[in-house]
Order: sequence, then C-alpha cells, then structure tokens
Amino acid sequence: MVFPRELGNATSRQLHDASPTLVVPVGSTEQHGPHLPLDTDTRIASAVADALVGRLGGRPTDSPWLLAPAIAYGASGEHEGFAGTISIGTPALAKLLVEFARSACRWAPRVLYVNGHGGNVAALRDAVALLRHEGRDAAWCPCVSSNADAHAGHTETSVLLHLSPGVVRQNETVAGNRAPLAELMPDMLRGGVAAVSSLGVLGDPTTATADEGRKIFAEMVDACALRVIRWTPDREGMLR
Repeated sequence: MVFPRELGNATSRQLHDASPTLVVPVGSTEQHGPHLPLDTDTRIASAVADALVGRLGGRPTDSPWLLAPAIAYGASGEHEGFAGTISIGTPALAKLLVEFARSACRWAPRVLYVNGHGGNVAALRDAVALLRHEGRDAAWCPCVSSNADAHAGHTETSVLLHLSPGVVRQNETVAGNRAPLAELMPDMLRGGVAAVSSLGVLGDPTTATADEGRKIFAEMVDACALRVIRWTPDREGMLR
C-alpha cells in the first residue's frame, strides 16, 4: 500500500499503526501591501512544508511524513489597520496549537509546525514548550532566509513570483518603508504596521524576481530540512 502524502487525502485505515511525523504549516491571513495576497504567509509555509515532506519522505529508513492542512489564521494584530486582516491573537493561537498536537499525538508520535509568520512566534514558543513538558515530541521551525526584509518587500514578493506568479500584482509594487526593523519597532508597537507604512510594505518589492525567489525558497527548505534532520529542539521547541 502506498502511504499518502497529505493528511486530507488519507484514510484512517492507512494511518493505523503508521506512526508518521505530521508536518503542519502555520501561516496567517493578513495584508501584504497592494500587490500580494492575504494568504502570502500561508502559501510560503505550505510550500516549504510540502517540499520538506517530499524530501524527507523519500528517506527509506525513516517513518512516514505526512502533510497536514495549513493553519491559516495567526497572531496578526500589527496588521489590523488594514482591511482583510484576520487575527486570532497569541493566546487563541497557542491554545489551538496545543489542542491540535494533543489530539494528533494520539496516532502521530511526532508533530512539526512550519511557521511562515513572525507574529506567530510567541504562540509557538508557549504552545510547543507546554507540549514538550507534557511529554509530546513536538517542535517548530521557521521559514527563514538570510538578508530578508521585513514584510511584503523584496523577499516575500520574490518567493511568491516563484511559487504563484499569477497572484502577484506587479503593476502595483511600490517601495515601502525601508528603515531597519529595530528603528520601526517602537512606533509599530504603538500603532501597528500602519503607523510606519501607509502601504503596509516594509521593504522594496520593486526589485523582486522569480529567479531570486527560487533561490530564497530553496534556502528556506534547506535550512528547515537541516533543523529537522538534527531534531534538537531548544527549551521552547524551536529546532536548532
């Protein structure tokens, strides 16, 4: 019997006694400027998780790898100044992540959250630390690349041009606030992203290319795969 790649396409019988590692993308539904869709973070997390399952699932000595449907709502309060954003906040997201893994670990001995949105980090740390304290083998890893800009700029726009070019409104790309995030943070903490960028863009999407996106995406997948292969969670469950 061929083991299914995706949880949604599997049957209970196929998963019985399979002991898979369940890989769960965690994203958001939030503004990404005038040119990127609201599900940008979810698209990226889902693509990284899918690539990870494809790569690690081909290792013959490992237990099966199974891709779960994405958790598409996160902690995005800093973007609530823009229409379309839906934030469930850190406490609710943390509770969701805990209850998800508590249930999944009844049949999947290991759960990996793949995170595509920086605002989710506090919830992931709280949730996975608790799950590990309870004796569950849960962990999380971020979708990261070197020299990335903050939001809806060169990095995310390039990755979307690689993954889903049809959803990028290239005629609406405009450079946003390019100041370092550390300088912007005090105003953002008081008034969200809208306080520092009327466009909702932190960075410069006008320089984005699909080829650059391919390289950035490959870096994200490679970095995550190395973390997962090592499987050395820190005190808050993030893979190192």
